[in-house]
Amino acid sequence: MARKPQKTSKSQIVAFKVEEELAEFLDNLPNKSDFIRKAILAQFGMTCPLCVGTGVVARGVHDHFKPVIEHQNQKPCEKCKTPVSFPMNADGLSGGEKKRIEQFLHGGPLYCLKCYPTIPPCDDCGWHVPMEKVAEHFKRQHTHA
Repeated sequence: MARKPQKTSKSQIVAFKVEEELAEFLDNLPNKSDFIRKAILAQFGMTCPLCVGTGVVARGVHDHFKPVIEHQNQKPCEKCKTPVSFPMNADGLSGGEKKRIEQFLHGGPLYCLKCYPTIPPCDDCGWHVPMEKVAEHFKRQHTHA
């Protein structure tokens, strides 16, 4: 008997206002939450390359990439180029360590424990960004069209 894929747990509810026509359209969808989730990920261009936005991967893909991901969890520090190991999520981390890893997991630069506190944080978002990359950071992270 085939196993059902495990669903990922969702821990937050997000609400927003829309026009009446859009609300009617969404209410007629078979899975409104799934549609909205996929639309948001598509807007950010962050659809998972393994699950392609479904949240589930085929067993063969899982079995192939699990050891690859476990062994390729290092990236050079943006400042000193020392190899830095990173977890797949920030669960269990606290304080500065959590902020350092979350910065990377959300698309920001990854720094080693030694370099991270030496780089000033952005006044708007708190990400640690070297002075020579502040303009680029603002264009990427703080430009709202």
